[in-house]
Amino acid sequence: MKEDILVLGIESSCDETAAAVVKNGREVLSNVISSQIELHTLYGGVVPEIASRKHIEKINQVTEAALAEANCTMDDIDAIAVTYGPGLVGALLVGVSFAKSLAFALDKPLVGVNHIEGHIAANYIEAKELEPPFVCLIVSGGHTHLAVVEDYGKYKILGCTRDDAAGEAYDKVARAIGLGYPGGPKIDALAKEGDPEAIAFPRAKVGENGYDFSFSGLKSAVLNYLNSCEMKNEEVDRANVAASFQKAVVDVLVEHALTGVEQYGLHKFAIAGGVASNSALRKAFEEECAKRNIDFYRPSPILCTDNAAMIASAGYYDYIAGHRSGWDLNAIPNLKLGDGK
Repeated sequence: MKEDILVLGIESSCDETAAAVVKNGREVLSNVISSQIELHTLYGGVVPEIASRKHIEKINQVTEAALAEANCTMDDIDAIAVTYGPGLVGALLVGVSFAKSLAFALDKPLVGVNHIEGHIAANYIEAKELEPPFVCLIVSGGHTHLAVVEDYGKYKILGCTRDDAAGEAYDKVARAIGLGYPGGPKIDALAKEGDPEAIAFPRAKVGENGYDFSFSGLKSAVLNYLNSCEMKNEEVDRANVAASFQKAVVDVLVEHALTGVEQYGLHKFAIAGGVASNSALRKAFEEECAKRNIDFYRPSPILCTDNAAMIASAGYYDYIAGHRSGWDLNAIPNLKLGDGK
């Protein structure tokens, strides 16, 4: 195998069409993202059919832009990595079909990548020194996972959400207090103006597994509080609601994650996923990890959201481990972390 490996990453799992070129899994040569946020804001959330059509329109453009920005051609690319799940099935199919046709036409190796694994790999780009084993918390609109990264591509799932993901709860609460979509950044901004101790929202405990998460009860508690205020004709302080809700989410995420780090005897912890860009969550982990002498890793916000650089990074480690996808690679919308190896 040659010294430098260039991987072209393709990402289309939700509402970002992205392509990137990454060298040796760590060095980003380009990372081009076409976002659909403004379009879906009109509908209060992602509309799957619209997202799929926009991916078709943009995928050639972002791929050409990524190659140009990296100052390379497809002849220089050693492998093509593409997200094949989890995500919206129609959106995934656009990226998978495009990557398969490109790989077939140019006789390039094809590597299907788990989107959640891609989020974890974003930390390898940001922290060149980070190597397994470590504990990683993946928090996004569709996923909340706590996993031990035992090796590249090898994971032990400690806990996951039993109902709503953290990001999903953010979106629903944001809609309830009139902030609109996307909920995460808007609640994060408004919470800075509120008192996080103003309202005592619940912190859920789930069964015997102390690592699992549940946010549906918290979401319901917020809705009940808002309904109660309306029935009593009391004015709602939206900043206090946002701050108190966010504090409840952050408290649970920090407690579960760092308990896992300590119980498994590890001293390295990373966060990943869209919610990992939340300022309150990052600050809380910075403070707690410092107190407990735990090395804390977090990607830049641009690498927390959906992007193709993280897919190319994860694809690189799969590629050098000998993993290849066949022409029967298909979109798997409910793909689990660790599946498909």
